[in-house]
Amino acid sequence: MVKICIIGTGYVGLVTGACFAEVGHHVICVDNDEKKVAMLKAGGIPIYEPGLEAIVGRNVATGRLRFTCDITDGVTNSEVIFIAVPTPPRDDGSVDMRYVEKVARTIAETMTEYRIVVDKSTVPVKTGEKVAQTIKRYNKHKAEFDVVSNPEFLREGCAVDDLLHPDRVVIGVTGERPVAKMEAIYEPFQAPIIVTDINSAELIKHACNSFLALKISYANALSAICEASGANIDDVVHGMGLDKRIGRAFLNAGLGYGGSCFPKDISAFTHIADALGYDFALLKEVQHINAQQVERFLKKIHDTLWIVQDKTIGVLGLAFKPDTDYVRLAPAFEVIRPLLKEGAKIQVYDPQAMEKAKEVLPDITYCADAYAAATGVDALVICTEWDEFRNLNLEKLKKVMGHPTVFDGRNIFNPQLMADLGFTYKSIGR
Repeated sequence: MVKICIIGTGYVGLVTGACFAEVGHHVICVDNDEKKVAMLKAGGIPIYEPGLEAIVGRNVATGRLRFTCDITDGVTNSEVIFIAVPTPPRDDGSVDMRYVEKVARTIAETMTEYRIVVDKSTVPVKTGEKVAQTIKRYNKHKAEFDVVSNPEFLREGCAVDDLLHPDRVVIGVTGERPVAKMEAIYEPFQAPIIVTDINSAELIKHACNSFLALKISYANALSAICEASGANIDDVVHGMGLDKRIGRAFLNAGLGYGGSCFPKDISAFTHIADALGYDFALLKEVQHINAQQVERFLKKIHDTLWIVQDKTIGVLGLAFKPDTDYVRLAPAFEVIRPLLKEGAKIQVYDPQAMEKAKEVLPDITYCADAYAAATGVDALVICTEWDEFRNLNLEKLKKVMGHPTVFDGRNIFNPQLMADLGFTYKSIGR
C-alpha cells in the first residue's frame, strides 16, 4: 500500500485516484473547486464514465479514497504526489502550463520531507526539467524530492478498464531512487513497466496519440478515394487490418477525431517540433485531413437536400465518441453549427451528453430519445456511434421521419439494408 495524493480531480485525476484506491492504495484527491469536492464527498460524479461511480463510492466507503480542497493535507499525508491538472491549448497550438507550474510551486512550499512528484498530465517534452527547477526554486524547507513522468493512456468511455488493465506503464526518471515506489504503485495492475528518462516518457504520450490520429486520418483519406472509385472503405480497411504489421484499430472512416486529447496533443506536438527546429509536415496534414472530413460530410448534406434553410434536421449523437458525455471539439458541433447558420431547425438526442451540450448550444431542441429526434425531420444525421443507435428499429425510424433520408457519419448501418427499407442513405466511403 502506497500513500498517494492526486492534485486535480478532472477526468484523468479522478479515474486515476479511484483506480489506485481500488487496488489497495490510500488516495487523497485534491481540487480547488469546492463545489466539485462537495459533490464527490456526497457521492456524486461530475463526469460520465462507465464503472467509475461504483468504484468511487466503494472506496470512499472503505476510507481508501477521500477528497479535499486542502493541498497541504494531500502533500503532508502522502509519499507520492501526482499532478493531474489541466494543460489547455493556447491559440497558437502550444500548451498552457500555468496550472502545472502553480501546483509545483505549492508542493515545493508545502513539503517538509522527501516526496516523489509525478507529472500525470499530458505535457510537452522537457516539462519534467521545468517542474524540477520550480520545486528547487521554491523549496522552502529544502526537502529532498524526485520528479517523475508517468503519462496516462486513458480513453474516454473505457478509462477505468484502461487504468486497471493497462497495455504498459511508462515511468520516466532521472535516477533510481523513485523507481521502486513507482513500481509498487503499479504492481497490482500486472502490466509491463517501462523505465525511461523523463524526456522520452513525455514524448511517448504525444507520439502515441499522434500516430493513432494519423491512422484515423489515413482511413478518412482512403474513404474519399473509395467514394471516387466505387470501392467500399469497410472492405479496404478490413483487408488492411488483417496485416499484423498494421492492425484494424483506429482505421474507422467517419467524421474524424475530436475530444480533448487528439486535437490538443497533435497541435502541441507540431508546436513542440517547430520549437525544436523540425517541421512535422506529416502531422499538419493529419490535421488538415481531419478538418476536411466534416467539410466533405456537409457537402453530402447540401448536395442531397439542396436548400437546408427552414428544413428540420435530426441529429443523433453529440459526444465526440460513445460511452462518454464529453463534447469538447466533438465533430457533431462542427456539423450542427453551419446548418444552424443557414437556417436549419435542429433537434438532437444523445444518451449522455445533452446536459453538457446545452451549455454550448442552448438554442436547439433536445429530445427524449432517438425516435423523438427523428420525428418529422427532412433528414437524420448520425454523429456518434452509440450502440443504442445501432440497435434502432429501422422500420419504426422510417415511419416517424418526415422524409427517410439518413446521413451516417459513423457507418453504423448496412447500406444495402437501408436501401431495401427505402431510405435515402449516405455514409462515408461506401
